[in-house]
Amino acid sequence: MSDKVTTHQAEEDARNADILIYVNGELKPRSEALVSVYDSGFMLGDGVWEGLRLYDGIWSFVDEHLDRLFEAAKAIDLDIGLNREEVKNALLETQRANGMITDAHARLMVTRGVKMRPFQHPSLSRQGPTFVIIMEHSKPKIPRPIRLATVPHLRGLPMTQDPKLNSHSKLNCILACIAAEKAGADEALMLDLHGFVNTTNACNFFIVRKGEVWTSTGDYCMNGITRQKVIDLCRANGIPVYERNFSLVDTYGADEAFLTGTFGAQTPVSEIDGRVIGTGEMGPVTERIRGLYKALVTGAAA
Repeated sequence: MSDKVTTHQAEEDARNADILIYVNGELKPRSEALVSVYDSGFMLGDGVWEGLRLYDGIWSFVDEHLDRLFEAAKAIDLDIGLNREEVKNALLETQRANGMITDAHARLMVTRGVKMRPFQHPSLSRQGPTFVIIMEHSKPKIPRPIRLATVPHLRGLPMTQDPKLNSHSKLNCILACIAAEKAGADEALMLDLHGFVNTTNACNFFIVRKGEVWTSTGDYCMNGITRQKVIDLCRANGIPVYERNFSLVDTYGADEAFLTGTFGAQTPVSEIDGRVIGTGEMGPVTERIRGLYKALVTGAAA
């Protein structure tokens, strides 16, 4: 589609051609920032990651992001090889090397490292871990509200691939996104195993009905940091908010819908499965939450 939009769409920035990328303690130009074809992340998606945003010199909610990174690494029995302070220092070192002050995005990626042979057993990863930070000048540019299509793909169950892990293994979500694109939408709306509305392939999902903000129970979706900040902001500012089961029928009849994520903060949704949501534009509750979130971020930076 000619007007294709994604939740991670950003303004073009020529400076990104010359960024330095952190690879295992060294800062390298893009063309030299390489990992082995035997790397566990390349071979098997065996790793975890975090995305962070830089606002006015401050990495927003960095402690929450590091909490989640180290918790995920522990869950998959991966030794990052650095402590929290060392990871934070690597982030700041990469920021300084690239001269970034604001409107930057960082992706911290940790894999189990280079394998001895091309098979899955973790004992074959004997040179590791691999730790990479990609940092880009990145200002979100989402020119219109997002269109979603419901897909048959579910986010992983806790006993298979727990959706609370920011895993390198994203194929399930990629297939969901492809299915949505085939249906003429921008991204996918995914249900949980009970058929209740859950999340999208890339973001957490909220609706607004009669002034109330609803999101999923959180049992089957990423434990999004922006998601939690929105819930906390609603509770602190007198906006009724509920983590609950709700259906597509509830969703189609919503007054507003929006997505949350580190990159886009709060992104309005115009259409789901061909049904226009509310006016098809950003609604007043979403706009208010956006303002509260911006004040939270800029206040922390100040």
